[in-house]
Amino acid sequence: MSFLKNKLEQIYLKYNKFQFIHPDPLEFLYNYKNPRDQEIVGLIASSLAYGKVTQILVSVKKILKFLGKTPRNLIIKEDSLFFKKALAGFKHRFTTGEEIVLLLMGIRKTVQKYESLEKCFLSHSNRDTNYLGAITRFVAELTCFFPNNKTYLIPSPEDGSACKRLMLYFRWMIRHDEVDPGCWEKISSEKLIIPLDTHIYFISKKLGFTNRKSADMKTALEITEAFRKINKQDPVKYDFALTRFGIRNDFEYHQLFNIVN
Repeated sequence: MSFLKNKLEQIYLKYNKFQFIHPDPLEFLYNYKNPRDQEIVGLIASSLAYGKVTQILVSVKKILKFLGKTPRNLIIKEDSLFFKKALAGFKHRFTTGEEIVLLLMGIRKTVQKYESLEKCFLSHSNRDTNYLGAITRFVAELTCFFPNNKTYLIPSPEDGSACKRLMLYFRWMIRHDEVDPGCWEKISSEKLIIPLDTHIYFISKKLGFTNRKSADMKTALEITEAFRKINKQDPVKYDFALTRFGIRNDFEYHQLFNIVN
């Protein structure tokens, strides 16, 4: 295990660099200095992080353009009619402008109630020994305007999904290094869950972290536990560096496995 940790540290030191963020929706967070804006931008960007990355960046940029330099202020100030007009005709694959409006209204209500998304999550995380319960309640707050409090934009872990995009969001919010901005300073990275996408699933199977055939929440937790044995305080530390392989054209899997084998 110490051998693997040393190799993962080498990968982290080499590839966990700000210069490698693009193309990744995470890059939008660095256009905002206020953590209260960053947390909202991050939720929007991670919610739309499905499909081709080029289209993701285009779609997120469209939404952020009309939200302006201070998204939090605009969301608090305006009502749903304003956003329905602004987002009329918006489409990201099967996501409509109407769905984005419901998400923005959920953000608005949550921020009005708790002051920030961070304080909302913190109020729920104090009741749990891990973050799964807190995440479930956090999602319920934000999806209050969706039918039955359900939406694929921010799915709930109680449904069994790995909730990859949501776990990505928490990584951005809670971790702090050259890549992750870590705007939620009062929450520990120790209980984070790996954002389980096809890249991490493939790599984890190669490393022997899981034999499960379904990339669901049980698999995500199993893989997270394997990483936690390597780094107890920061089990998702290597996520960004590892997922550059397979995402960026200049990084190939054989380079990775040449390092870890």
